[in-house]
Amino acid sequence: MPTTTAAQRREQARIEYDAFLRDCPTNQLLDRISDKWVALVVAALSSGPKRYSELGRKIAGVSPKMLTQTLRTLERDGLISRTVTPSVPVRVDYTLTPLGEGLARLLTAVKDWAETHIEEVHRARERYDAENS
Repeated sequence: MPTTTAAQRREQARIEYDAFLRDCPTNQLLDRISDKWVALVVAALSSGPKRYSELGRKIAGVSPKMLTQTLRTLERDGLISRTVTPSVPVRVDYTLTPLGEGLARLLTAVKDWAETHIEEVHRARERYDAENS
């Protein structure tokens, strides 16, 4: 039986991940990062650190509860870091980690695509609705 190195075992395990399987950790991660609030928070932080209140103002429609949950989840997943500066009032800043920066490039590209192609999507919806009403 041939001996495998730790790096070879990690590579084999990576190959065996299958995001199409519901119980696969990669499926669960895709579910997490495809969330609208995650995408918008990560995209907002791609331009640099932000305070909680800045994020709340920038991301229209997010409730304080959802923003807090999203930030905690992203911090737990290692995508953002939270820095507390003792002051009155306490200052809390959020910034992307190197792992989060990699994801930000992808999510920002998706956001940019949506902004560029929304008119085409609207026209397609109108055509579809007209043909199927």
